[in-house]
Amino acid sequence: MTAWRTLQASVRGAAHRRSGLPNQDAVRIVRAPGGQALILALADGHGSARCFRSQVGAKLAVASARRLARRLHEPASLTQIKRWAEEQLPVELVRSWRERVEQSLARYPITEAELAALDLAGRRALDANPWLAYGTTLLTVAIAPTFVFFLQLGDGDILTVSDEGQVDRPLPPDERLIGNETTSLCSHQAWKEARVTFQTLAGVPPALILAATDGYANSFRDEGGFRQVARDLWAMIRDEGLDPVQSQLKGWLSEASEFGSGDDITVALACRRDIDRAIDAAAIRDPGAAEGAESE
Repeated sequence: MTAWRTLQASVRGAAHRRSGLPNQDAVRIVRAPGGQALILALADGHGSARCFRSQVGAKLAVASARRLARRLHEPASLTQIKRWAEEQLPVELVRSWRERVEQSLARYPITEAELAALDLAGRRALDANPWLAYGTTLLTVAIAPTFVFFLQLGDGDILTVSDEGQVDRPLPPDERLIGNETTSLCSHQAWKEARVTFQTLAGVPPALILAATDGYANSFRDEGGFRQVARDLWAMIRDEGLDPVQSQLKGWLSEASEFGSGDDITVALACRRDIDRAIDAAAIRDPGAAEGAESE
């Protein structure tokens, strides 16, 4: 059975630091009961005037991964899981998020101070859709011994890297996402906006799976530059182990935001444990091998 190591990092965007806005991203990594399934969940709060509680909305979105973890622990065939992931999971995640939003609204009703920043159209939109205040995207990756599936609602990016360093997108680009426009959990029929890809792991699983909010990809000039980052992370983990990446990742993300998008950037990463252990195995065979690799 394939074992995975994970890491996560989230940084406040350079533009948000300058304007005094908080980090409106959220991330959570959850292991299902028994430890055989792994869930990566990321959310990016919209941060617009009408979505004035999107920072909370993002946290509530990734909290819904707990429900997903419980479902993955239940025994089922691959056909059943695939059908559930494609047909029922989007509905369940949206329902779970909305339940959490309604609980938040009951405990912390919207104040006049929050409404003061809205024009008449904004107030009417909020009256018609109370979830709007908490608007956010959601990226979810679920990894189990025999399958992996990817769910995306809104912008953001998921990349996989093979043992040979080939980078792929398991979900094709969404043509509806133009400029700053994005689908959202706060849409009236948000479950219809979600995209899901299910893959069996009959062969060799990806060496690395990278999920990131859109601030990361937007910090590069083109798709090729962003894909190279995933390839570079894979190569560093292969050659030096996961710990050096963990220690430097926040600094890299802050630099990308400062010289790129200016947006918050959040990353969740899953690496096959055998890839991460390669450097340790080399050190056991030749104690100077690891030192030599690090000094280059």
